[in-house]
Amino acid sequence: MPSQPHSARGDIGRRVATRREQLGLSRQEVALRAAAAPGYIEYVEEHSSAAPGIGFLLRLANALETTVEELTGAAGDLPAGLARAAGRARMVELDVSDSWALLGDHGVGRVALSGADGPVVLPLNYQVLDGEVVFSTAEHSSLAMADGTEIAFEADHIDGAFSRGWSVLLVGPVHGVADEEAARRLRESAFSPPWAGDKREHVMVLSPRRVTGRRIIVSGAPGDDG
Repeated sequence: MPSQPHSARGDIGRRVATRREQLGLSRQEVALRAAAAPGYIEYVEEHSSAAPGIGFLLRLANALETTVEELTGAAGDLPAGLARAAGRARMVELDVSDSWALLGDHGVGRVALSGADGPVVLPLNYQVLDGEVVFSTAEHSSLAMADGTEIAFEADHIDGAFSRGWSVLLVGPVHGVADEEAARRLRESAFSPPWAGDKREHVMVLSPRRVTGRRIIVSGAPGDDG
């Protein structure tokens, strides 16, 4: 039976599919981990009517290296990192290539800059292009006013199930794209418009002079050696 279109997915299905893709797993691999049939993994991902029981959700969360709360959205409005620290954790420095690899080609991060009332930190959608970070903002926003100054950009990931994660920090000058044709091409190449909505079409580019990263490794957690 062919899969339903993605518009038919429920919240659990979208979260399961997203987490599976983050881990680079096939449905067959998840099914093997969760002791389930691949067809049922497909059903959960593609059908809004899917209502798996708590036993299966526990196995599925373990297979996807996350929690039932994350899969069901129960933790959606909670701050990240509420779990206790792992007993056997260590922090390692990431090299430049690993840091860029973790950023990927797009995502959500934060910029830190000096605003009219002092330091501010702003969340935003970003795109990585040719060793630079591109984002769009409102024309008269604090970020737009930072044109020509140095800012910091940070992105991270928290894995609450295993009390681990990573963070990447970029520091360098930011400038607005004055050429409207170039700005239009950059907006069109973006994975998504800003989540915050329209009227954020002023394109900014961060050219980092420093790229650093850190990762918390937990001994015994899936994917962590030692």
